[in-house]
Amino acid sequence: MNVGFIGLGIMGRPMAQNLLLQGHVLTVWSRREESMRPLLAAGARGASSPAEVAGAAEVVISMVPDAPDVREVMLGALGVASVARPGLVAVDMSTILPAAAREIAAELKVLGIDFLDAPVSGGDAGAIAGTLTIMVGGSAAAMARTRPLFECMGKTIVHVGDSGAGQVAKAANQILTGVGVLTVAEALNFARRNGVDPAKVREALMGGSASSRILENHGQRMLDRNFNPGFKSWMHQKDMNIVLQTAHRLGVCLPATAAAAQMFNAMVGNGLGEEDSVAMIKLLEQLSTSGN
Repeated sequence: MNVGFIGLGIMGRPMAQNLLLQGHVLTVWSRREESMRPLLAAGARGASSPAEVAGAAEVVISMVPDAPDVREVMLGALGVASVARPGLVAVDMSTILPAAAREIAAELKVLGIDFLDAPVSGGDAGAIAGTLTIMVGGSAAAMARTRPLFECMGKTIVHVGDSGAGQVAKAANQILTGVGVLTVAEALNFARRNGVDPAKVREALMGGSASSRILENHGQRMLDRNFNPGFKSWMHQKDMNIVLQTAHRLGVCLPATAAAAQMFNAMVGNGLGEEDSVAMIKLLEQLSTSGN
């Protein structure tokens, strides 16, 4: 399949690489030319704009920071819609507001372009391994056309519902992961401040009802002091803001999420925004009072 890929950051580059490895013809574009070079060396074709990407593709995928970026690459002056022919499927795998996904889908539909919101979970490790969870909103027909591409990038692929449903599922995912990272960091910091080995506490908790993937994976990274970004703290801050904006519009009460969002705000404010979200434990260590 002729595929276009827009956005080649921590997540986008390995996702595009997996499409190339599975034999798809790939055209790529990124704001930073250096981000394109590894894929060009592997056989992808480079483009000078999102419009040029769309001109050569049956399906165009974007993986960019936020809704304004999605709107620009899809509907801007040099965006996908400026040259795309009817029948093209545009897929956004970024994490954006559900309402923004629905608005972009509606505008593209007028132009004869199917749009899928298909955010992912699994971090850079999942992107590299091709084992991401992909949550899809949009038409069943567009989903059927693009499923072979999703299968190159992910292991768990769920068509959640109509436009915006994928983003709702991702927002729910970020509630669980954001609050989870905070609670694991609190538990391990609590153990350490009590003079108990947090690694032994984690080992004990992994055998009981407190066990979780976050305690297993993120907890180990906290113990290892591995704060290299797989998912940067500022990204989690952005995603928690998406959750709270959507909740505010609907009048949904999310007290734990609101508390976790404030802690991600504090991480960014304390210069930890470029570190992985597991650096939450560093923030808690800084905020804890001196003593034992």
